[in-house]
Amino acid sequence: MSYDFLIETYDTERLKIVSVWSMFKDEDMTVRPNQRDTRGRSVREQMIHQCVSENLWFINMLDIDVTAPPLPEKEDRLEFINRYTIDSAKRLAILKDKNDSWWEEASTFFDVSRSRAWIMTRRLAHSSHHRGQQMAILRMLGRDLHSNYGPTADTGGLMQNKAPSIYAYSDIESLLEGEGSGGNKSKLPGPGNKPCTERPD
Repeated sequence: MSYDFLIETYDTERLKIVSVWSMFKDEDMTVRPNQRDTRGRSVREQMIHQCVSENLWFINMLDIDVTAPPLPEKEDRLEFINRYTIDSAKRLAILKDKNDSWWEEASTFFDVSRSRAWIMTRRLAHSSHHRGQQMAILRMLGRDLHSNYGPTADTGGLMQNKAPSIYAYSDIESLLEGEGSGGNKSKLPGPGNKPCTERPD
């Protein structure tokens, strides 16, 4: 089908989302960019937003309802990972059954009409935006970062210096197993001896 790439991208984005969540510690859930400014979401609030927002987009804009509560009963890190994994897997299975005409049909995107393919593209960008915010919080906490779209300072630095992409886990199953037993992420080599930015200060 013409839109298989969107289904494949959503599948990989599911792993990217929970991979970032796995890089936090349980005690990080209340951390926000500026603890005195509640306009910046805490880690927990970001996870809530991802679960609730994605559920509403799929129901209201893509007509896909997995008939499950979007939030876990206990709002801790591992339960958010489990809840999102289950619900997004159901969405993925439904998307795999859709044909090209379904993707091309118009639906309502807030106050305008757009194709479902367009809406799904915007959903992926929306999730990526919030994931970037969470990765910034991880850096503020002094945490190491695995790859999300390519090399990081902790996987060796810049792509042009041949730094590798090293993901925390190869798939969702290994992530659930690893985090369920206390964590078993891939080892990181660190930044190496070359600058990790294009123009270091």
